Amino acid sequence: MHRTSPPPAYGASAPPSGFTLGASTTSTLQRWALPLLLVAFGLFYLVPLTSHGLWIPDETRYAQISQEMLLSGDWVAPHFMGIRYFEKPIAGYWLIAIGQAIFGDNLFGVRIASALSTGLSVLLAYLITRRMWNDPRKSLAAALLYMSFGLIAGQAGYSNLDPQFTLWVNLSLVALWFALDGRTTRERLLAWAGLGVACGMGFMTKGFLAWLLPVLIALPYMIWQRRLGELLRYGLVAVLVAIGISLPWVLSIHAHEPDFWRFFFWHEHIRRFAADNAQHTRPWWFYLPLLVASSLPWAALLPGTFMQAWKDKRQAPTGFLLLWFLLPLAFFSLSRGKLPTYIMPCLLPLAVLMGSALIDRINASQGRSIRINSLLNLLIGVAAMVALLYIQLTRPVYGHNEMLGLSLVFIMLMGWIIANLLPAARPLQYWAARPWASGCWWPCCRRACRGSSCITRCRTSSSRNISKNSGRPRAC
Repeated sequence: MHRTSPPPAYGASAPPSGFTLGASTTSTLQRWALPLLLVAFGLFYLVPLTSHGLWIPDETRYAQISQEMLLSGDWVAPHFMGIRYFEKPIAGYWLIAIGQAIFGDNLFGVRIASALSTGLSVLLAYLITRRMWNDPRKSLAAALLYMSFGLIAGQAGYSNLDPQFTLWVNLSLVALWFALDGRTTRERLLAWAGLGVACGMGFMTKGFLAWLLPVLIALPYMIWQRRLGELLRYGLVAVLVAIGISLPWVLSIHAHEPDFWRFFFWHEHIRRFAADNAQHTRPWWFYLPLLVASSLPWAALLPGTFMQAWKDKRQAPTGFLLLWFLLPLAFFSLSRGKLPTYIMPCLLPLAVLMGSALIDRINASQGRSIRINSLLNLLIGVAAMVALLYIQLTRPVYGHNEMLGLSLVFIMLMGWIIANLLPAARPLQYWAARPWASGCWWPCCRRACRGSSCITRCRTSSSRNISKNSGRPRAC
């Protein structure tokens, strides 16, 4: 069995009284953790979905493709403005189209698939942490950290396929851990079947990476744990389920559009990874600084997290999470074509490692890294406020009739500063103030962007970007 009890605190220091959990406190936290996360999901992910118009080019393109699917009734081959569109498979468009079918041709309907996918990934972070350490504080911390990562929170309100693909990759690897940690044959088989479902849906969302990434982690982990035979026996279940999920559409698209697989495999996979003229070419180190930016507002916790993870690398949970984090990061770094959202599947294991290390430090009364992180965020907030004042006075971003947007920016920055003052002063007691501040930051940021004439010129103007007529779809 991989499941372990909560690790002891470092050194001889007793944990602060506010974090000493008796049986009743632990039970209360377990009972209210998921409702708390659900409330946070609704406030910070769902409420802001209609706060601004669609962004060009991604949101308008995905909204148009999904709308054409609804209007034409063709759920096999994606089309954009009546032209065959072979850059991605079909499942991501299905979910966006279902959102429009249920909620209407509006901003909420277009974006709900991204928000729900991200919310389910937050739930997966909670579940795998609980399974690994059986500590309700670590489970809640990992989920809150993941929910408040800048890249994750930003993509939750942005209609594209990366949140969906990230969900399927996360689900496949969480299912893999549950399969390896299962107590009974039935539990293992169900987990392996869940892995197959995730791989099949991930493949139909963004392609062959959904099959590659779980193998990339499972193979070295099983060799390390000397359980390769188990992978060969039970892995067949996942393979068969994945094929069963994806094969009907694979055959249908081949019958409808015989050229799809040639274009999708060679152009969207091989050329994007290895060709000299690949799209979005970036240097190999592109994701290293991006990783720091993506983990804001927790970036200063990265060194301590990596040091603790390396120290505990021989423990099965930590070793699994390190493989999950490092191997996809290395793979994407080797690719010539790079986009910031490609590393989103690496952020869930990072949040779990960070949440575990954070609670261990709180247990040991070690709040220095939390205080440093808060001071860094304070510095960022003050610098942003000074920069905004200077720019607004010299080259106004907001016009005289856009003071609401400007006011929201100042409220957002003041809230950010105050929320980081609390953990800077008392890091062990108020570390959790920051995730809630981050959650409030994103809705205000999106609403403030809506009010800026400078930013408005770079995006679409509202739900006019989705055609509401029943005839031929028009451009978003």
